[in-house]
Amino acid sequence: MTENHDVVVLAVEGDITRYPSEVIVNAANETLLGGGGVDGAIHRAAGPELLEACRSLHGAKTGESKMTDAFGITTAKKIVHTVGPIYGRHRGEEPALLAACYENSIALAVRHGLSTIAFAAISTGVYGYPREPATEIAVREVKAHQGKLERVIFCCFGADMAALYRDVTARSA
Repeated sequence: MTENHDVVVLAVEGDITRYPSEVIVNAANETLLGGGGVDGAIHRAAGPELLEACRSLHGAKTGESKMTDAFGITTAKKIVHTVGPIYGRHRGEEPALLAACYENSIALAVRHGLSTIAFAAISTGVYGYPREPATEIAVREVKAHQGKLERVIFCCFGADMAALYRDVTARSA
């Protein structure tokens, strides 16, 4: 996709494993072998093949993103696994590391010719990143990649988080 256009950005409440998108982004831990929250839900929905594929990736560092097939998740083609920062553990580098999660995830999708991507709210659960600053980083990174994607979905667990994404997206327009 070479033409310059505004990306369509949606914020929805729902299960990322059921929302149609070419790519879904998993808020993974460094092992990439599954865990709680959205990570566990994605692994359960994709099935045991995902665990085997993730084992072959040998983990990821904070800010990195790696891609697998979606396996049993029929609404997506690929899963990008990205490791968000644990808030307060990266000596002030949390904003840059969180931005790298979005940038690297988008770059992987584009490299594979995919133009629709659904993000979980990276690092805002058990990793403790404050929701509003995390949302502002997410929206800023998506807007920085205008022309590379057709559609970005922020798939949120809870109406309050979806409302926050809608508000931040509207403010950044």
